[in-house]
Amino acid sequence: MTYPLRKIVFPAAGMGTRFLPATKAIPKEMLTIVDKPLIQYGVEEALEAGLSEVMIVTGRGKHAIEDHFDISAELENNLRRAGKDAVYDRISRIARMANVAYIRQKQALGLGHAVLCAAPWVGNEPFGVSLADELILGETPAMQQLRAIHEATGASVIALAEVSPQDTHKYGIVKAHDDNGRLRLTSMIEKPAADYAPSNLAIIGRYIFTPGLFERLQRTRPGMNGEIQLTDAINELARDEEVYGVVIKGQRFDAGNPGGFLAANALLGLQHPEYGEQLKVSLRPLL
Repeated sequence: MTYPLRKIVFPAAGMGTRFLPATKAIPKEMLTIVDKPLIQYGVEEALEAGLSEVMIVTGRGKHAIEDHFDISAELENNLRRAGKDAVYDRISRIARMANVAYIRQKQALGLGHAVLCAAPWVGNEPFGVSLADELILGETPAMQQLRAIHEATGASVIALAEVSPQDTHKYGIVKAHDDNGRLRLTSMIEKPAADYAPSNLAIIGRYIFTPGLFERLQRTRPGMNGEIQLTDAINELARDEEVYGVVIKGQRFDAGNPGGFLAANALLGLQHPEYGEQLKVSLRPLL
């Protein structure tokens, strides 16, 4: 039986140590880009691409994520009584935008393990995976760009970006070849030095997988730091099934590090329809 693509997994159990002390009490995924938390950008992107069922893999101290996507009756009633209809509409929409489920990753065993935690919920269906700290903005949502290839092939699809040689050690880097106009992935290496990188195409945190990934994750041995690497499982999947890559069109921010996070806030702040002009005026004397 062929299932439609409708489910997406958001691994969100990481500790966010690069943002300490801010993330001592606030999940990294709840840090805001202007007026929305990172995780909301990711969920909205998925919904725009037609994925309607959301699973967020959380860890200790992540209750704020669940609260954000829950209905807050007291807050909504107060906003209505105060006549703040526009704010009420925004808050109400967040709580009702998607069916969100949660599962706890009880041990910090890596990204591959986080995805594997969602296996009982996904079942035997294709599914998306999105890393919320990769903020990607474009006319066509990044997940929709992947979905188009998945629906044409039925295969797993991975989002890619071109990076400079000096940055290959920060990413999983793929080896690929042309397959009738599509980019077929044959292998990938986790964070290679420039001399060992098979290309300059980096994996950037958006995926669509067939359920066959779970079998590979279950037999993937822990690697560095005792973690189960998602890249290792994809490597094995690519030996048995077609796996394609898509160089994503859009503006990308690595908001999982402070530099990318600040850049995203600066650009989106200046472009914001409500705050942009005021921000430009405020910054002008400082630049």
